[in-house]
Amino acid sequence: MVKKLPSAVRQSVIRDRFAGQPGVSIVELAREFAVSEMTIRRDLDVLEGKSQIQRTHGGAVLTERMMFEFDYRERRERNRAEKCAIAAEARKLVRPGQRLILDNGTTTLELASLLKDGENLTVITPSLAVASELQHATDVEVILLGGIIREGSPDLTGPVTEHCLEMFSADIAFQGADAIGTDGAIYNSDLRLARVDRTMRRIANRSCILCDHTKIGRTELARSGTLADVDIFITDAGAPAGLLKQFGRLGPKILTVFPLGG
Repeated sequence: MVKKLPSAVRQSVIRDRFAGQPGVSIVELAREFAVSEMTIRRDLDVLEGKSQIQRTHGGAVLTERMMFEFDYRERRERNRAEKCAIAAEARKLVRPGQRLILDNGTTTLELASLLKDGENLTVITPSLAVASELQHATDVEVILLGGIIREGSPDLTGPVTEHCLEMFSADIAFQGADAIGTDGAIYNSDLRLARVDRTMRRIANRSCILCDHTKIGRTELARSGTLADVDIFITDAGAPAGLLKQFGRLGPKILTVFPLGG
């Protein structure tokens, strides 16, 4: 049982309760925090005022915005150690003055967080999350592409995004992948993303795929190309050695990393 928490802390904990359940009741919360039901009602009023929850009879549910936030946070946290190690290796490829493309993957978002101290960089991206991560970086110019906001994800896609990309050239395109087939095919779960990814690789001098081992040996809806189309493939040491050797024959430089503490 949690006792005597300051109201702001209690409200934060209450909000996080929604990550694992569709709704909560006032009675249950009052019992858990050892406070009155009136106190819980006031907490819920505060959270509703911030558009984080919606009050219901006897309890509350998450707003659609907060459901999306928790879902995206969960995706970002999945295999976080591997993603961070892959991003750190990718950061070594970046030089001052370069023009970079970062796609909408959660691993490229980890890379974005490492670019805040970059020197005279330009980052072109369709990702609202990447743009937000870099918006206060003093020596990084961020170009946010236009397009259609994809449902359930903070990124832009579609024909407008493709058209915007055609305006630019870049030194390196950093991309994630929803799956890498055993034959080295690169897959996206969305056909529109596959088209955008192909355009990114075409306008960049070099391309680099960032993909943790859990996505290797799988397929998804749309094929955007193969590892033969890219210059560098960075994954973690959990990837099957036999497949990595096979991928190397397709032409890309294969880099494997060990997660911190792994």
